[in-house]
This record gives sequence, C-alpha cells and structure tokens, in this order.
Amino acid sequence: MTKRYHSLLLAFPLVMLLLAGCSKSFLNRPPEDQIVDANFYQTTEQVMAGTAPLYNLVWFAYNDKASHGLGDGRGGVLMSGSYQVSNIRMQTTDVTPEVYSAWSAFYNVVAQSNMAINNISKYAPAAVPDNIKRYGIAEGRFMRAAAYYYLVMNWGPVPLIEDNYKLLTDTSLSRNTVESVWQFIIRDLRYAADNLPSTPYQKGRITKWSAEGMLARMYLTRAGVGQTASRTQTDLDSAAYFSADVINNSGAALMTNYEDLFLTANNNNSESLFALQWKYDGDWGTQNTVQAFLAYGPEITGFGDGWGGDIGASLDQLKLYSPNDKRRKATFMYPGDHYSSIHQQVDDPDHPGKKLIQELQVPWNYVGTDRYNTRAWVKKYVVGRPEDNNGKVTQQHTEINTYMMRLAELYLIYAEAKLGNTAVTTDATALKYVNVLRKRAGLLDKAQLTWDDIYTERRLELAMEGQAWYDLVRLHYYDPQKALAIINAQDKGTYRIVANAEKNATSWIVTSDVPAFYPVTESNFMLPYPAQELAAAPNLRKPPVPYKF
Repeated sequence: MTKRYHSLLLAFPLVMLLLAGCSKSFLNRPPEDQIVDANFYQTTEQVMAGTAPLYNLVWFAYNDKASHGLGDGRGGVLMSGSYQVSNIRMQTTDVTPEVYSAWSAFYNVVAQSNMAINNISKYAPAAVPDNIKRYGIAEGRFMRAAAYYYLVMNWGPVPLIEDNYKLLTDTSLSRNTVESVWQFIIRDLRYAADNLPSTPYQKGRITKWSAEGMLARMYLTRAGVGQTASRTQTDLDSAAYFSADVINNSGAALMTNYEDLFLTANNNNSESLFALQWKYDGDWGTQNTVQAFLAYGPEITGFGDGWGGDIGASLDQLKLYSPNDKRRKATFMYPGDHYSSIHQQVDDPDHPGKKLIQELQVPWNYVGTDRYNTRAWVKKYVVGRPEDNNGKVTQQHTEINTYMMRLAELYLIYAEAKLGNTAVTTDATALKYVNVLRKRAGLLDKAQLTWDDIYTERRLELAMEGQAWYDLVRLHYYDPQKALAIINAQDKGTYRIVANAEKNATSWIVTSDVPAFYPVTESNFMLPYPAQELAAAPNLRKPPVPYKF
C-alpha cells in the first residue's frame, strides 16, 4: 500500500508508507497488489498492519540524528568538534538540519496516525472485532500524542491536526496554544490507556501500561505549564498515580544488568514500555541507523560506517559519574574498557597484512610519548558487528530498539512527583525507587532527595536516550532562570582521559583541557520553526489560538 501525504500546512513531507504484516513479525510487509484504503482494513491482521509503520518508518528522520542531536546535544550530554555542533553549542538555527528532520518526522507521525484512526473508523467492517478496532485507533492516538509531546516541547505553539485532508483546502490553519497542545496530548493518551490491552497483541506493540507511563510523563511536565516557581499539584498527583500503577501492576521489571538493556538480543525486554521497532534488512527507513553515526570506527561496525570518532560525552556529563557507576561504561567508552559483547578488527602482529577479530578493547591515542583519549566515545546503541548480533547488522542498518520509555523512568517520575513543590523529600517509596536504580548502578542509597538529586539520576540513567533536553524544557516551564543557569554552566570543552592500564583498565583520570561554555538566553532557548515551513506556511508567524475541542 502506498500513499503520499501533503506536507504541513499544505504539504506533509513524505510519506510512501509500506504497510507491515503480521506473519513472523508485525514489521514484515504483506503483499501490495492493488491495496487501497477502502478494501484494506477488512480483517484483524489488516487493521494491525495499518498501524505497524507507526513503530518505525515515520519516526526514522528523528531517530537517525535528531534524537541524539537535540535530546542529548542540546541537553548537555554530548560534545564534538565537528558533529552536531550547532545543537551542542546551543546555536541551533532555522536551517540546522535536525530542526527540519525532527519537525517533518513528528508531523509524519501525526499524518500516519490520523490516517490510521480515520481509515479504521471508516472502513473496518463489523466482522473486525470491536476491541481490535479500538486497539488500532488507540495506537494511532498514542503515537499522535507522542509526536505532539516532542513538538510542543521543542517549538511551543504548533498546529494541532486531526484530519489530513482538510489541509488541502484549509489555508487558515494556524498554531495552537501550548495549553491546547497539552490538553490534546493528555486527551489522546487517556483514550489510549482506556482502549489498549494490558498485554500486547504482538511483542513490541504498546499496551495500556505504555499509555499510562506516557501519561505520567505528560502530567509531570504539564504541571509546570503557566506556573511560576511551583507546579500544579493535581498534575503532580496524576503523575504519581499513573507511574505507581505501571510500577505495581504492569508486570514490567527492571533488567538486572544495566548494560544488557542495550543488546539487540534483549529487544522488547521486561523493562521496555514503548520502543521503536527496527529491521536491519527492511526498506530504507525501517532500520536503526544510529550506530553508523555514534560508533567511533568501522573496526567495530564491520562496515564502512562508524563515523563517531569526534563525538563523546561532555565533560559536564562525565563529572556526574561516580567511579563505581556501572552506567558510565554502558553509555560511554573510556580507553582500556573491555566489552565482551562487541568485537573489533585489528592487525595480526604475527602475520603482517592480516587481520584478527577480538573482543573490544577500547584503544588509546598516542601523541608523542603520551597516551590518552580526548573523547569518551559513545557506547549506548553501538551494538557492534554482524557476528555480535546474530548476523543482523549491515552498513547503517541495525535492529536495536530505540527506547522511548522504560520502567526506570517511571521510578524517577514517581520520585519527582512526590517531591513536588518541596525542597526535600524523605518519602519512603520515592527513595525506594531511586535507590533501586542506584543499587543496579553500583551506588549507595540516598537518605533524602532534592530536585537536583533526581535530575542528576535522570542524566545518568537516561543519557543518550534523547531525554536530557526535555528535562530542561520541563524545568523551564516553571523555573526558567534555573534551566538557563544549568545550561550556561555546562562545560562542553575538550578534556583528556588517562587510564591505569592499556587493557581492562579499572581507574581513570579525566582532566579539563580547554573549557567551553555556550550561553543560552530566552531568545534561543526554544527551537526556531524550520525555514522551509515558514516559507510555505506563513500562518506559523501568526499568534497562536486555542484549539476548538
């Protein structure tokens, strides 16, 4: 099935969407001979196939580079001398590539979600069970809400769209207020929570618990909208309620070993609540390309990609890790680190001109007689060579899921919601949830929690998962001065890492080389609207208006 959508506000970019089938995996494609909307949604399998692209293809342009460029670069997690520098240095403009790729991806999600919702409602016959129709519609509304979460957090007022076809004739469509967007998001997620099943139709699909988890995040964030210094208590209470319900009743469980979360073999594990689903051998746009841009070299990907040698953790991020924090090694590579799950190709010292494959020992750089690294290279979402992944890796293609929400975040949401508007909490359940994450990381328990404690735990637990920037936007809603101060204090300059051993190192010394701070003000805190959209849709310049629900 192919269908082209017109881009926002008169033309949705893309989409030639190839519907996925449900044989071995719900991402496998069905036959495409003469499928059209009116005759496609006739069975349970076809209805479920109609929502399958919502799990990968429409998110591709965001996942490819913008997820870590915006979410981690702008959030203070990354540094680089040449990659994503406008985002990392908080100098993002309306022509920065990730601005348009993210915007277009999110509105592609909206477009495909709307098509699925409307087509299932219009074309699915009585023979399709009602719970399946509601499942498909709920998937569409869940994904639409997720897209609008990113849109409102990055751009503030944005157009709310429920019917793609109206775009062809409606030239008056304009931005809607931030408050309207948040109401729209929560309305969609409440529908999803009420209509998604407790167990997935197929492994990897969302459930009621996915929706409740997202509701917890949304209420925690909306609690600060329009507020000054404090947050809306009823929204904080809702965030605590939904996060606790998922933690206590979903059956989800933390993985024992943090590093295991990021192995392809553990896709859709017990901790995953919502993850994008990728195929290494599918059509372009159905695979995860992130390893290509983050891996430090082709010797650990097995192909000509691995272009991440100039990318690393910011010094600001590295300062947050305690020496015993196991999350550091699972997220960033220090020289001398050993990884048994990833192999590398090296020169054979006994046979010049030949190569050996061995378990990864992160190499050193030599400068004269000194040996050190100037990057803590990215490990998270770097999964290695084909032989490390049951053959399921090719150039710019892996199958590692992209986490959009996992159970650990719900623990931290609960703690922050219970902290609420107080300076310190000793709430026993909040402490239990934070401390179970710290214990997994190899750290000691906390006896009390402040906002800064929880923020730091989020930076450590969720680094390189595209979340750090949105934590700052959530803070900015009700305490903009603190949000700006955090960003302005982040050191994204160069540094040196020296280890105590060339192989299997156990300790390191990290020293600042040339500090670099990139100030941000209210004028450049939010993303600018993409230049392409402003040219095509001048209504984006008009004042936002409330949405008519």
